[in-house]
Amino acid sequence: MKFFNKWSRKTHRWVSVPTFASIPLMLFVKITKGAYFTLPSGIEMAQQLLIFYLALSGAYLYFIPYIVKKQRAKRKKEKANASR
Repeated sequence: MKFFNKWSRKTHRWVSVPTFASIPLMLFVKITKGAYFTLPSGIEMAQQLLIFYLALSGAYLYFIPYIVKKQRAKRKKEKANASR
């Protein structure tokens, strides 16, 4: 589980960089309605997928402390019951 937590945090961090860079670019293209340059349609789809991934991994990273706390309480309760 620690391996997955570590890599989900790293990938979340590295995926956020291109996503953050692409948002102003897409806003500029949409505001100017492609007057200066146009982007391929796949770029918008890729941005949506990156944002979806960031939402999922961000939610997971947000709930990790609560999951661990619940697991610790469960182990502590099992340990207390075993010692009786």
